[in-house]
Formats: sequence, structure tokens, C-alpha cells
Amino acid sequence: METYSLLRQFADSWMLLVLFAFFIGVVIWVFRPGASKTYENPSNIPFRHEDKPAPSRDADAKEA
Repeated sequence: METYSLLRQFADSWMLLVLFAFFIGVVIWVFRPGASKTYENPSNIPFRHEDKPAPSRDADAKEA
């Protein structure tokens, strides 16, 4: 059996199962109890400067 056929058969069978198990593991890890505190701050990043724009970097450098 040539190398390509062997690797193709492996990718179509076992590697597919390994990657699916990894995906399910990541989903379970993110939605586990207690994870909401960890992901609460990053989930609010798009809404941090909803009322006014973020200060420019030049303004921060002048204040320091």
C-alpha cells in the first residue's frame, strides 16, 4: 500500500474520530459550570465603549 493511500485511510477513519472528540471536548470545556465568570469579560469587549469612543493612543501617551 502506498503512503498516500495509507494516510488517506487513516485520515478518513481514526483522525476524523480524534478531531471530533477534540471538538466535543472543547465545547464541553467552554460550557462547563463555572466558566461563565472566565468568559464574561471577553464577551463584553464589543460593548465597552458603546457610549463614547475609546481614547486614542496619542492621548494616553500625552497624559503619562
